[in-house]
Amino acid sequence: MKKAELALLGVTVFWGFTFPAMKVSLNYFPPILFLAYRFGLASLLMLLIFGRRALKRETFKEGFILGLTLFFGHGFQIVGLKYTTASNSAFITSLYVVLTPFIAYFMLGEKVTGRDLTSLVLAVIGLYLISGAGTSINYGDFLTLLCAVSFAFQIVLVHKFGEKDYLSLTFWQLFWNFIFSALFALAFEEPAFPREVLPWVGVIYTAVFATVIAFTVQLKYQRYTTAQRAALIYSSEPVFGSLAAYIALGETLSLRGYLGAALIMSGILNEVRKN
Repeated sequence: MKKAELALLGVTVFWGFTFPAMKVSLNYFPPILFLAYRFGLASLLMLLIFGRRALKRETFKEGFILGLTLFFGHGFQIVGLKYTTASNSAFITSLYVVLTPFIAYFMLGEKVTGRDLTSLVLAVIGLYLISGAGTSINYGDFLTLLCAVSFAFQIVLVHKFGEKDYLSLTFWQLFWNFIFSALFALAFEEPAFPREVLPWVGVIYTAVFATVIAFTVQLKYQRYTTAQRAALIYSSEPVFGSLAAYIALGETLSLRGYLGAALIMSGILNEVRKN
């Protein structure tokens, strides 16, 4: 594996470990307030690191739109975490991979293939099993599914805005995510500034490692490998998320849950191999 691909694998590990970090922090913070702290710190760090390079006006509008999709994505994800496990959240979030082609069809007119449909069917069956195989989907899993839909929109919009400066586009989408989260938290959540260290470790980890460092490393190294190999590497995120949930929280899935997770991963791998 090349240096660039090892770097992207490290990014994926960082992302995987966000799930138990957020799950623990929810014991101390209202969910959207946690996001406000996370993305406020991440935006500040990006300004300190990149300075004026992050403040290009030409990406302000596009960053606003992307920030809105990220706000919904992270919002649904972290509220869903209150009602489901970190492992389920990791696997269901990854459904954005199989949903993206269908969003791209409606927004960009891109063709949907038979492989796309097969991937979606495998993932939906996996979702059914991992959510308990009941007559209705678990509430937390449903919110996480909405998170996956939001992230699929974000990916398609990034593709649409691809000619823009990616560094400033990244900053503005993080900044607007912070603004939306802060406004929502001020309007609907109780303020919280815990004295314990543990919840702030979650904020710092997700802001520094899973946001600033991860985005920066992705920006630097993804161009040195193919899109297909990068997608294959990123598809391992739910595996690392489940592993992190086991190490940090002692979470395990049922046999049915593991079968559902395997079907979701099959759908994802089937999708990312099509190119």
